[in-house]
Amino acid sequence: MSRVADSAHAGLHVLVTGASGYIGGRLVPELVEAGHRVRCLVRDPRKLDAAPWRSAVDVVRADIAGDLTEAMDGIDIAVFLVHSIGDGADWIELERRIAENFRDAAERAGVRRIVYLGGLGDDSTILSDHLRSRHDVGRVLASGSVEAVELRAAVVIGSGSASFEMLRYLTEVLPIMVTPRWVRTRCQPISIRDVLRYLVAVVEHSKPLSGVIEVGGPDVVSYAELMATYARVAGLTRRRLIPVPVLTPRLSSLWVGLVTPVPARLARPLVDSLVNAVVVTDHQAEEMFPFERVPLAEAVRYAIGRTATGDIPTRFDDASSPVWGPAATDPSWAGGTELRDVREVLVDAGAEATWKALCRVGGSRGWYSGDWLWKLRGWIDRVVGGPGLRRERRHGEQLAVGEPVDFWRVEDLVACERLVLHAEMRLPGEAWLEWRLEVAEHGTRLVQTARFRPRGLFGRVYWYGVAPFHGLVFPGLVRGIANDAVALERSA
Repeated sequence: MSRVADSAHAGLHVLVTGASGYIGGRLVPELVEAGHRVRCLVRDPRKLDAAPWRSAVDVVRADIAGDLTEAMDGIDIAVFLVHSIGDGADWIELERRIAENFRDAAERAGVRRIVYLGGLGDDSTILSDHLRSRHDVGRVLASGSVEAVELRAAVVIGSGSASFEMLRYLTEVLPIMVTPRWVRTRCQPISIRDVLRYLVAVVEHSKPLSGVIEVGGPDVVSYAELMATYARVAGLTRRRLIPVPVLTPRLSSLWVGLVTPVPARLARPLVDSLVNAVVVTDHQAEEMFPFERVPLAEAVRYAIGRTATGDIPTRFDDASSPVWGPAATDPSWAGGTELRDVREVLVDAGAEATWKALCRVGGSRGWYSGDWLWKLRGWIDRVVGGPGLRRERRHGEQLAVGEPVDFWRVEDLVACERLVLHAEMRLPGEAWLEWRLEVAEHGTRLVQTARFRPRGLFGRVYWYGVAPFHGLVFPGLVRGIANDAVALERSA
């Protein structure tokens, strides 16, 4: 990426929140490369263990809604990239409280500037909840004594972004689409490369700087034209759109949740925002930071290329969020019973080969046994608003804490000892899939445990209802891992 700012402004102490998320995980290495000292604020530092830049940054463990004294100590520039979209019914109020806490902590620490990435949208119009909250957060951050810069962007085009994944799946899966009227809404997409350029430039700007700065790519298009551009660059046949006036945002979000990796719970506020034109009206960014912006077709080409090769540094679902978790639809009066399905196998291979085989589960490799059952469960999950099996793995043979694996997320990991996946499918309870490796006299003992904590009576009915299918799936899963481990060791 070409640099915008002068190297004379290097050496700032920068705090990045949301470093395990889509934008933050790409911004950090840019700042490090520019010579800045970077501190990452995360709730679980293990999520950064797999990042290639981990050893080059300072990491502080904290909840952004809690005490930020340690995180803010000695910081020059604080970058606010967190988002609580979909985090319960009062997520808008939660975003405001978090912004107030961040602002106050920055004031007490004597931070020079807050940099925030928000969303485009005309405040004189009726904005969606999502965009209204984005703007409200910007106003809260700017209401203190610390100068605050709010960059506002629209659709971010980049491999792994929520916007790009929605665009990619809708366009590739559906040659003919019945669409709502929002396909005619105008937007100004921006390449992830340009978003990072602007963020770094604002961080490094040496003169006083505050207020709203609107950023966008060089092309203004409708969402229909955006999909047509994707189809053309991807070499697809022409996509036909049939707009209808009766497709509500709720139905649209359910459809998006079914067809794309973005669950309906997250898609709903995003789809609601599509009725608002998101176009740059103030062009000061282009005057202040006059670099050549990436055209839309080129941005799409970059994103498709990285997606095809699997070179995706971050994805929109990297950061843990309640939108991926199970819904609490049942009463909690029944207590904390945990139901289990335990399988064990002696693997004729060492712990290292067994671990490598274990880390290959899911994604394009599948789950070894009862593949149609896994696909059926994934389809059902998408119908009810869960992530399903569409989420792709970043690396086919490695895992890290916090990484999604189909409708699971890695909760705990100790190499060659244990792996714990937490279910993010929609369930009447909470579920985990856990493996433990134990050194045996002739190989490795692999213990696989499916754990389920039901909510109320329906949770128990669900567990015993699917128990017969466990007998078709789980034995084959643990045997498949064992067989794969043996094959890996023999081929080594």
